Amino acid sequence: MGAWICFEDETGQGLRPPKGRTWSRRGHRPQMKVHGGEHGSRVSVAGLVCYRTGERSRLIYRLHLYRRRKGERAAFTLKEYKSMLQGAHQQLPNGKIVLIWDNLGIHHSTAMRAFIDAHPDWLTVFYLPAYAPDLNPAEGVWSALKRSMTNFLAADLDDLVSMVRHRLKTIQHHPHVIDGCLPPIGLTLTTTPAITN
Repeated sequence: MGAWICFEDETGQGLRPPKGRTWSRRGHRPQMKVHGGEHGSRVSVAGLVCYRTGERSRLIYRLHLYRRRKGERAAFTLKEYKSMLQGAHQQLPNGKIVLIWDNLGIHHSTAMRAFIDAHPDWLTVFYLPAYAPDLNPAEGVWSALKRSMTNFLAADLDDLVSMVRHRLKTIQHHPHVIDGCLPPIGLTLTTTPAITN
């Protein structure tokens, strides 16, 4: 059987909710007050959208919390990326992965290159061109996530994390949402022979 094609990308959300449209009586614009108790705190998501012909599409992700504490990293660490890739290798039937991701500095680091080179039996990596979100179906998953959270007001970071997990789990249970992220970038899971007359 062939390998899984996995596209990786990251997104994040702070306590300020994503803006969206809503309705109200004319002249009574709805407003939400956002408190600043954990100002600057955020949850980051690194995720893989995984495709293989004949298999249900998958979303595998990891969360990284940033509470603005001294010495705390704001972004994903090398260890977290490795953990996500090893987890995908374990979770996906067959476990062989063709990984496509962007040119984030940590993706090109010497330590990441050593990790990739140490696993040629199940991991092959390709890099997207510089700034090419229109070529990554994971962007469609993040768009669906943000739309589902429009105008959601989290009480604190833990509340936000709970909502993000819930919404991502919903997407995981609806593979057609993940499949729907392929056509906008011009890809399909099957090839149809051209019919000529």
